[in-house]
Amino acid sequence: MTYINLQNIYFRKMNIFLILIIGIPLVEIYLFIKIGSAIGAFNTIAFTIITALTGIIYARHEGFNTLKSGFSQLVRNEVPVYEIISGAVIAFAAFLLILPGFATDFFGFLLLFPFTRKLIIGRFAKKT
Repeated sequence: MTYINLQNIYFRKMNIFLILIIGIPLVEIYLFIKIGSAIGAFNTIAFTIITALTGIIYARHEGFNTLKSGFSQLVRNEVPVYEIISGAVIAFAAFLLILPGFATDFFGFLLLFPFTRKLIIGRFAKKT
């Protein structure tokens, strides 16, 4: 008989969550300091705003493309599973792009581009 310690699993997931909550802002602050000292404060702020706006516009465009592809699959009586997952990933990418920072913008743009989005979704789909 195998005994699973649920409390251990819970604390392990909470530790990962705590590391992410503390680690992501630390990485962003470090990148703001390094990039800000290289290109200047105004350029850093402008770059952050421009990437957020560009990302939101591109996320909207990709979202409409995914929606159009999903509707075309529904018309053919197919279940648009990839389009549903892709839409959720695009929404998460837009959230990452809205957050100020360079690392979150990088991961947000990776999730927005169809080629890298397919690779990332395929990687996580094979894990489960």
